[in-house]
Amino acid sequence: MSLLGKAGRAPAAQESGFAAHRAGVERLLASYRAIPRNANVRLAKKTSNLFRARAKNTAPGLDVSGLTQVIAVDPVARTADVAGMTTYEDLVDVTLRYGLAPFVVPQLKTITLGGAVTGLGIESTSFRNGLPHESVLEVDVLTGAGEIITATRDNEHADLLRGFPNSYGTLGYSTRLKIELEAVEPYVALRHIRFHDLRELEATMARIIEERSYDGEPVEYLDGVVFTADESYLTVGRRTDEPGPVSDYTGMDIYYRSIQHDDTRPKRDRLTIHDYLWRWDTDWFWCSRAFGTQNPRIRRFWPKRYRRSSFYWKLIALDHRYDIGDKIEARKGNPPRERVVQDIEVPIEHTADFVEWFLREIPIEPIWLCPLRLRDESNGERPWPLYPLEPERTYVNVGFWSAVPTTPGQQEGFANRAIERKVSELDGHKSLYSDAYYSPEDFAALYYGGNTYSTLKQHYDPDHRLLDLYSKAVQRK
Repeated sequence: MSLLGKAGRAPAAQESGFAAHRAGVERLLASYRAIPRNANVRLAKKTSNLFRARAKNTAPGLDVSGLTQVIAVDPVARTADVAGMTTYEDLVDVTLRYGLAPFVVPQLKTITLGGAVTGLGIESTSFRNGLPHESVLEVDVLTGAGEIITATRDNEHADLLRGFPNSYGTLGYSTRLKIELEAVEPYVALRHIRFHDLRELEATMARIIEERSYDGEPVEYLDGVVFTADESYLTVGRRTDEPGPVSDYTGMDIYYRSIQHDDTRPKRDRLTIHDYLWRWDTDWFWCSRAFGTQNPRIRRFWPKRYRRSSFYWKLIALDHRYDIGDKIEARKGNPPRERVVQDIEVPIEHTADFVEWFLREIPIEPIWLCPLRLRDESNGERPWPLYPLEPERTYVNVGFWSAVPTTPGQQEGFANRAIERKVSELDGHKSLYSDAYYSPEDFAALYYGGNTYSTLKQHYDPDHRLLDLYSKAVQRK
């Protein structure tokens, strides 16, 4: 039934949700007014999924403590009103009660809805559902000018809705988003398909995306893992309500290791929809191995509540703060290591080209693959100007998260710069949540959408209370 009762009155739970949200917005506005006029506005967040250095700022931040809840769900319209700082973990916990999920659920539990929209997100539904911002119907934004404005797809602020993705909070912060939801089933049936040749994987992935099926079964979820040039996998998933046994990768078993097999036939598996959505979070894909938690002797005694990306991120933050990793390498007589934590997109026809180059030049494995196509293909134009993927074209996200040895005298960011050059050469794009080394001119050409960004910045942040995108994404001071 609809959340709206007779005579259009919302039930008490919904009224309470919006009342709590309004109170949270008032606290946010009060904190904005308390920030000195000569100080940059920033969020007062305890957690982050960003891996790049952030500008130092001693001024008080925006109070977002009242913007962390799901405000209301309409299961008939399949929409949800969600506060901007709500994590996907909390959002999914609510929507799954209705048999619904966001169109795209990024891999890590503490990613916020507002963060995924302004900073981009991706997952295994992206080959059919695009990116998180494409399912946003309207968004309330606290602009740099200190105003709360509502942007929809066709109102006077539609330009902000279109320019918000990939702006990383430099045009404003979302306080409420109304998003579309899709129906899900209780389980996901998986098949892991092995490849010995990256070109064959690329061709098979393109065919699956075109046909939305594999070997006679529908495909609703699709991603992949590359271990080596001759061992790679595509994982296809379909929704199902058929009861039966399911796997559990929150204990001793490790999800990405379960993918591997030698059989020429696909390996089958089943997960609950909840566990499927968070299959990567328990071990932060495979990054938990850096902390020893994949060692059975350690894993057995590592508390289950700490087997999650948010805890590993805290350990990484300590390493960054105290240079623990570099000090350990120095004791071994080794130079510091360069952090290479990136997600890039290349057109699908260049997937094998990029991965083969990467495996030759950058000593990191495994590598994650996730295809995507924009949902919005109106008029053949690029609808999201600050991250200009082409409509009606398939891309593949390639994710790699580790560190590589450096050579004394090498230019800072040597490996990352090489990746940036290769991605541009292959007509791709790089996400901006981590280190970037572009010149101001190259950055503007890639991410400003011509005059789009400067026009939006002048309109919604005329006094430059918020950092500009180049300062936030590239500069480190």
